Amino acid sequence: MAGGIAAAVPAALFVAAAGTVLHRHQSMLAGVVLPWGAVVALVLLGSVQLLLGAGFRSVVPTAVCGGLAYVLAGWLSMLEPGKRLIVGDLPGNTWIYGIAGTTVLMLLWCRRYRRQRPPA
Repeated sequence: MAGGIAAAVPAALFVAAAGTVLHRHQSMLAGVVLPWGAVVALVLLGSVQLLLGAGFRSVVPTAVCGGLAYVLAGWLSMLEPGKRLIVGDLPGNTWIYGIAGTTVLMLLWCRRYRRQRPPA
């Protein structure tokens, strides 16, 4: 258990930093802005959480990674103007609220990897 939490903390730091950098990337297609960077950032978060859940056979590292990534991204979005890295537009909101949604989905998915207790 402690090994999973110890692995989840640097993973969350990485995902929060990389996702914050990625979330602003967008493309224009037929006059419509597509925030593909936020989607890529959420896929990165989900894959890291899935790796932690399957590798440690527990949902705890997945929850720690998602919770810490959410706190760090929230902190980056509440800095004073001029220093704020996540603003309240479509890519920013997709990244912030998507962290919570992705974490819930990965927690539900990673339940299948839990260690099974022997029948008594």
